[in-house]
Amino acid sequence: YSVFMTNRKSGLLSEYGYRWEIESGYKSIKRFMAATTSKHFGLRFFYFAFACLLYSIWRAVDLLVQVQLTGEYEHSPIVTADNTLTLVKKETGIG
Repeated sequence: YSVFMTNRKSGLLSEYGYRWEIESGYKSIKRFMAATTSKHFGLRFFYFAFACLLYSIWRAVDLLVQVQLTGEYEHSPIVTADNTLTLVKKETGIG
């Protein structure tokens, strides 16, 4: 349970609940980001955009594998992020 106080209608509480999906998405994307201490905005933005691309590719591959193997799609992945990152590192040397 969580306590949330507002003077608005209760319908907004259900809308606020969708925010957790966004937060967990960002947490997953962070796993694909390269570590950097650079303060250069262009480089940091590139790392973020590249991480988003890798994340999207991972989710697409997982969806295709799940549909091929089980005929349906579940939210818990069969192809894990760790497996994907290991494969990308092995094949490209990046990571």
